[in-house]
Amino acid sequence: MLVEEKPKVKGKSEAPAMKAVRIHGYGHSGVLKYEDAPIPDILPDEVLVKVHAAGVNPVDWKIREGGRKGAYSFPLTLGWDVSGIIERVRSLVTLFQQGDMVIARSDVSRNGTYAEYIAVRAFELARAPKHVSLTEAAGIPLASQTAWEGLFEKGDLKRNDVVLIHGASGGVGMFAVQLAKIAGAHVIATTSEKNSDFVKSLGADEVIDYKKEDFTKKVKDADVVFDTIGGETQAKSWQVIRKGGILVSIVGTDEKLAEQHQVRTKVFMMTSNGSRLQAIVDIVDKGSCA
Repeated sequence: MLVEEKPKVKGKSEAPAMKAVRIHGYGHSGVLKYEDAPIPDILPDEVLVKVHAAGVNPVDWKIREGGRKGAYSFPLTLGWDVSGIIERVRSLVTLFQQGDMVIARSDVSRNGTYAEYIAVRAFELARAPKHVSLTEAAGIPLASQTAWEGLFEKGDLKRNDVVLIHGASGGVGMFAVQLAKIAGAHVIATTSEKNSDFVKSLGADEVIDYKKEDFTKKVKDADVVFDTIGGETQAKSWQVIRKGGILVSIVGTDEKLAEQHQVRTKVFMMTSNGSRLQAIVDIVDKGSCA
């Protein structure tokens, strides 16, 4: 019987290789190189995932263009949202086993998912949803967890709260609308006219066309504003939040303006958590969120 051998990384005769898309320096899309790379080793608390699909997010091109210079060594594999099948587990992993279909937002400080295999810490993993294709599932981890963390862990959103969600038809926004509605909040969403029906279908109670309408004339005393846009949109948002309310942002805030309007602020970058992601997957499987 013939046994198929894994290709070897050039210059490393003992290292099994995989295909990956990597960069060897910062720049435009031309720096992406499809090439052989070593299959990653895994630590005792990690699994090796055979990548089925990799999610693509804005942070990928921002890092590629040098947005975090000094934080990485080269060559670097981009992409950190993944869906796939566990190829191998190590000794400290007890909740997952070889053959499990999983999704994760892997650690952005490490090599990513534009590859055939990726090493993932077990605590970042969730089982893949049963009623969504494995390809589609790769788009869940970053966007959904950002929405969840922003609304509930930073914004402390509660039932009957009024929440204004900017950029409601974007990846984070569409999850935020659905999760806020499931939580029993009154959801007001801004989007363009062409996406209004879509955002309404997600459960928004009110939809504002930001191109034609001034949301400051239609919203007041919001408990939470979830801002994924910044700039002028955020500058106008202070006046629609009740005193003691909160503006949660992934793009930064103006603390002086917040103080003037007696509004609290939270700025964050999502930290992945497998338990949180699993809770979201369970909601997706119930058909409450897509």
